[in-house]
Amino acid sequence: MKQISDKAAQTKKIAKSKGSAFYKWILRKLGWKLGNIGENMPKCVICVAPHTSNYDFIWGQLFYRAIGKKAHFLMKKEWFFFPLNIIFKKLGGFPIDRSKQKSVTDQMVKVFEKYKYMHLAITPEGTRKKVSEWKKGFYYIALKACVPIQLAYIDYRKKEMGFMGTFYPTSNPDEDIRTIRSYYQGFQGRNRK
Repeated sequence: MKQISDKAAQTKKIAKSKGSAFYKWILRKLGWKLGNIGENMPKCVICVAPHTSNYDFIWGQLFYRAIGKKAHFLMKKEWFFFPLNIIFKKLGGFPIDRSKQKSVTDQMVKVFEKYKYMHLAITPEGTRKKVSEWKKGFYYIALKACVPIQLAYIDYRKKEMGFMGTFYPTSNPDEDIRTIRSYYQGFQGRNRK
């Protein structure tokens, strides 16, 4: 079975939805362009890299809205207090309890079971600092929820965002993550690592 689907590379048509033209216009005015928009699937984990700046969140939100989709993201539950909770929920945020009694992976698997449409964006580096190893949570969420991983990039050198393809986990996390990381060679974050 093929691990990476190249359907995204063949996709040229930009999704049309209410407001997407406005977000495309903003990105163009700011000098950004849209790369491949990815396969249209009801559920997936989105692996977003490289992650070197808080601006990545803003660009990612603009990109996803420009292609007519909504991506969800994880955030510490402590940030979900009034009035910020209203803003974060509207943007697609999920409050996460990181206490030792609660598995983030299990929490997100339950969320995937609950929704018919769910795109969850995760930065596997887990921090904006240089890291030698990626966190594997995004992989285990996809594996346990039985959903594919879409490989999204933000390239500040080209000022381009898009998808490289869709990865299907094989239950070999070390090898799979090495394979996924190999696709991100050559992309530049806002702050060089």
